[in-house]
Amino acid sequence: MREEKEIINELEHSVTLESRSKLTVSGVTDVGSYDDVSAIVYTSMGQMSIRGEGLKISKLNTDFGELIITGRIFGVVYTDDREKTGLFGRLLK
Repeated sequence: MREEKEIINELEHSVTLESRSKLTVSGVTDVGSYDDVSAIVYTSMGQMSIRGEGLKISKLNTDFGELIITGRIFGVVYTDDREKTGLFGRLLK
């Protein structure tokens, strides 16, 4: 299990949004759920929620951590608490 976490953490993570119609994400480890208006994506930097309209996965390769979603992108939000730091973050744990 420890080796798996180390490999996941080594995946480079980046997010590129082109004209709100093409979202390219690297460092993807899995897709939790997906339909034409939302997707839950697991990345090396945490869980990501994608909202939009007419969403389609045009490329998914978890071996290389690559994902491309097309459609009308409304928002991308990290939905986990990996980065909670400071006094406020510790109080919420």
